[in-house]
Amino acid sequence: METMKKSVSRRRFVGALGAIGIGGAGLGIYQSTGSSQLFSTGRPDDEASGANDHASDHGDHGSSDDDDAVDWEEMDRKHEEGVNAFPAETEGRGNQPLEYEMDGDVKVFEIVCEKGEWEVEPGEVMEAWTYNGTVPGPEIRVTEGDKVRIHVHNEMNESTAIHWHGLKVPNSQDGVPFITQPPITPGESFTYEFEAKPAGTHMYHSHYNAAEQTAFGQVGAFIVEPKDPEERPEYDREYTILLNDWKLGYTINGKGFPATEPLMAKLGDRILIRYLNAGTMHHPMHLHGLTQKVISKDGYMLPEPYNCDNLDLAPGDRKEVIVEADEPGTWAMHCHVLTHAEGPHGMFGMVTAMIVEE
Repeated sequence: METMKKSVSRRRFVGALGAIGIGGAGLGIYQSTGSSQLFSTGRPDDEASGANDHASDHGDHGSSDDDDAVDWEEMDRKHEEGVNAFPAETEGRGNQPLEYEMDGDVKVFEIVCEKGEWEVEPGEVMEAWTYNGTVPGPEIRVTEGDKVRIHVHNEMNESTAIHWHGLKVPNSQDGVPFITQPPITPGESFTYEFEAKPAGTHMYHSHYNAAEQTAFGQVGAFIVEPKDPEERPEYDREYTILLNDWKLGYTINGKGFPATEPLMAKLGDRILIRYLNAGTMHHPMHLHGLTQKVISKDGYMLPEPYNCDNLDLAPGDRKEVIVEADEPGTWAMHCHVLTHAEGPHGMFGMVTAMIVEE
């Protein structure tokens, strides 16, 4: 079993495309009038803007009765430009494993809440509120039944707290200021301690001024592996896709297309995808060409898994799917609220691809 979490370099990505017969640049190529043309995009115009600006761009473009008013060649150029840039390199990478120390039989983690900057797309650096300096925060991964202690240090200029979304914890550890604890004021710390349960895909996020703190990036994945691995389906590779919106735009793991990372697979692989929606909107994630078998909702195994290619994720949802990589090629993967993914300047925001190599 292989867990695929390392970033894919531009060189490796282009090599993968060549290996499956797609060519040296872009997500997909078709032949037209003797030249290679690409089907998608990533960047807005030269003026730096957030993903919400992309969405508004697409609104009335081309609505004139005069077809000559549409600069289709420029639109094609922008689409091609974005695909050729994917996967674009940016500073910073979220969702990385959080190291721990052992204190007896307790796993001890440290989380620092701080404000800073985050490069969402190439050259687009935005204000972000982070856990340990990244968006999303680092991934906490433990085994069902582990004893966990988490020291949270607030280095921001406002209070905060952390809620352990989906985890069953003692009431005093639930992380809701003035209900279960005092807020963690600027310069202060708070320690949470609980047993990790139930198994499954969960989150941790701010529960103080949450509409802003979480939207600015203070959220992370909390994965609880089952004590008995046979309780869950086998898989060859694993990916976590954490969705967010609003303050940093429409993002997958803290990045907007073309800075999102592709999901790599070999033909015949079984891929586990963990989806987490930390945003304020529904995000139906559509995978082209391949089937998603939904096996879990909010950490709980479904008694009757079901197949789909378009999986809706409400705010707060966590769902797990298994994808059989049974068809080679580069397959687009995106939110199907299209104003979160594509406009006249091409693809942006919640877009990536699954690349199945032969």
